[in-house]
Amino acid sequence: MKKIFLSFGIMALLALQAQAQFTVPALTYPVAALEPHIDKQTMEIHHDKHHAAYVEKLNKEVTANALLKDKSIEEIVTHVSKYNKAVRDNAGGHYNHSLFWTVLGPEGHTLSGPLLEDINTTFGSFDQFKNAFADSAKTRFGSGWAWLIVEGGKLKITTTPNQDNPLMDVVKVKGTPILALDVWEHAYYLKYQNKRPDYISAFWNVINWNEVNRRYNDAKKKK
Repeated sequence: MKKIFLSFGIMALLALQAQAQFTVPALTYPVAALEPHIDKQTMEIHHDKHHAAYVEKLNKEVTANALLKDKSIEEIVTHVSKYNKAVRDNAGGHYNHSLFWTVLGPEGHTLSGPLLEDINTTFGSFDQFKNAFADSAKTRFGSGWAWLIVEGGKLKITTTPNQDNPLMDVVKVKGTPILALDVWEHAYYLKYQNKRPDYISAFWNVINWNEVNRRYNDAKKKK
């Protein structure tokens, strides 16, 4: 059984959101578990403040728009062109961060099996995949995300600006996300300042490949 780790701040927020349609998911690891690669303070601010702000604003949009009521976050982002910019930004922010927390984890996870084989086949080797993914993350102008997705049963690397994601009907490259990297400055600035490449290099040490592999298997079943 997974342990759920809550800071005092997020516990209070969850209590307030008890009746809300969307809530900030609790981390399944201690907030300091990703040290030294991602520092505790960044995780606290990123999870308890930034993600929480997206959820709060999304719930306000739900209150104002009956069309959003009882819809899952996946349903909203998949048809996000139906809604206003506030929904696009905040629904995207909630979906993206919710996925991001799950694909992070303490050191010790390794990749093996069909996903590793597919990566080697698609990109030439795992190292070549890492380089391609890192290059995409480094060159994503401004704020945004880097993704590994499954599209038509095949692996692809893509990026999106702001809080867009590959599920959205407004992006050019669509697919099912299985790995995400947040390259907004709030995700790394306290520790890495303007050195985004250093943050990207550190990311490889804290990937929960078990979760990525699970998402890959689920996505392959949909093709």
